[in-house]
Formats: sequence, C-alpha cells, structure tokens
Amino acid sequence: MYSVYPVHSVYPILRSSTFVPVWATSTQEALLLMKDSVQGERNDELFYDQLIRLAPDQGQADVITSIRNDEQKHNQMFRQMYREITGQEVTGVSNEVPEQADTYISGLQKAYQGELSAVEKYRKIWFGLPYGVYKDTLYGIILDEQKHAAKYNNLLIRNLAANR
Repeated sequence: MYSVYPVHSVYPILRSSTFVPVWATSTQEALLLMKDSVQGERNDELFYDQLIRLAPDQGQADVITSIRNDEQKHNQMFRQMYREITGQEVTGVSNEVPEQADTYISGLQKAYQGELSAVEKYRKIWFGLPYGVYKDTLYGIILDEQKHAAKYNNLLIRNLAANR
C-alpha cells in the first residue's frame, strides 16, 4: 500500500505502509453492517416518534422531528447503496426490538448514546467501501449522526438544567 505525502525533504513522495486501522473492514463486512443499519435506522425512527410525543414543548419536538426525518433518509440511502453495490434488495426484518423511552430524559440519553454508536458503526462501513459516491454518501450520514448527537446533548443539558 502506498500513501502520498506532501513534498518535503523529511518525507519521501511515496512511502510503503502496512498500517491498518483497528476499525478497518472488508467490503463484505461493510455490506453486512450496511444491511443491519437499515433496520437500525428504522428502529431509531420508531424510538424518536416516542420522544416526539414525550417532548415538553413544540420546539423540542421539532428538533427531534428533524432528526427522525434524517433517519428516514438514511434508511433509504442505505437501501439504495446496498442495492446498487450488491444488486439485491435489503429484505427481512430483524428481531431487534426498538428501544422504549421510560421518561423523556432517559429517552434523550438513549438517543444520544445511539447516535454516537451509529458513528462508530458507520466508520467501520466507510472503511470497507470503495472510494467514490458511496464513501462520500456515508461520510455525509456520519456527519448527520454527529450533528444529531450534538442536538440530543443540547436537549439533555436544557432539560437537566430545567429540573434543578
């Protein structure tokens, strides 16, 4: 494997490397994770519907609604990428039961942790995809998930501060 470094007297232009990141995955592993992500995005959507109903005001419900809508788009993007790469549809439904929100605060905490977990999973998928539109699309999804985590963190802070 070769890497391109900036032209500088300390580094050669091409340098051989055997470094492999710990989260590197094969294309086959990435496709399995992508297929699993379709159900994960659907479960997130269902969970966020619960949070929307529990939200204490319309502003907070609107924030969660925007996140839920992004999850619906991610689901479709994962389905389309999987179909284009494999020539097959994502079929079947997992046995995974969507999370339940006991309270609004505990639901926000679960959502926050779920978004961070999605970033970790999607990073593994990213490393298994070929360069180009699929990798770029997944990078956009990863950025969305990070944005969602930040929004949930903000909602948590607002609601925890209000309960003091």
